[in-house]
Amino acid sequence: MDFQLRQATPDDAEAVVRMHTQAHQESYAGLLPAEFFAGRRRSMPERTEQRRPYLASPDPRLLAFDADGELVGLADAGPGRQPGWQHRLELYSLYTLQRTHGSGLGPALLQAAVGAGPAYLWTLAENHRAQALYAKHGFIADGGRKFLSPEWLGLPEIRMVRSAD
Repeated sequence: MDFQLRQATPDDAEAVVRMHTQAHQESYAGLLPAEFFAGRRRSMPERTEQRRPYLASPDPRLLAFDADGELVGLADAGPGRQPGWQHRLELYSLYTLQRTHGSGLGPALLQAAVGAGPAYLWTLAENHRAQALYAKHGFIADGGRKFLSPEWLGLPEIRMVRSAD
């Protein structure tokens, strides 16, 4: 599968929210109830408007398009948001549609967003597929844990860190 990566713009907000919503459902269907995803679909117009200014950032806000021009992946990164970790690069998110799994898109987005240097990320404790991808690229769980908001049913996340080589 061939993909084209590019920096997102505010004009991409609707496509980003639509793809992100689909990726959430594909990735987390076993962890969250159907009503959660129905709520996410209902909130798409509001989330699209909230996303526009975020996509105007010079920080990596990367989109991946397939040969048909369909948005099939995204990744974003920037300064660490965790207190005491502002000096580190944080991978905020990386999502690909299920039909691209195993194609190399995930690693390509990871490389484009954070390169090969030191970085950290948070991933759902039950997202073993993502953890395997990150581990393959030098990230290790360091014992950091937190819980998502009640909207996300307080699902637990773990921190994974990649040190300098």
